Amino acid sequence: MAQHNELGKWGEELAARYLQELGYSIIESDWKSGHRDIDIIAMDGDEVVFVEVKTRSNTHFAEPIDAVNYHKMMNLRRSFNHYIKFHRVNNPIRFDIIGIVGTPEGESPKIEHFKDVRIF
Repeated sequence: MAQHNELGKWGEELAARYLQELGYSIIESDWKSGHRDIDIIAMDGDEVVFVEVKTRSNTHFAEPIDAVNYHKMMNLRRSFNHYIKFHRVNNPIRFDIIGIVGTPEGESPKIEHFKDVRIF
């Protein structure tokens, strides 16, 4: 596996543990349907939360959240809609972004959780 893929997988696992510590229940991780994918799908109370995880080893060039641009949000929106229709979700939904800066070998990673992000 390429190094950036390993970093991303580590970040998604870290984000899932972080959410569980906050009391979320993880429904699915790395959900895929064709070209569509969602990093984490969780329950927070009665809300279904779609979570995009962005992991960077450092912030020399940008913050992790900067990678969730308009184009990425449009793709995520299609993925969410597909998941909702496929699983017949009737619960309230929310979109969160978790940004992680660090590496598995490094010191404690920095985790930022942006809740209820407006998706275009």
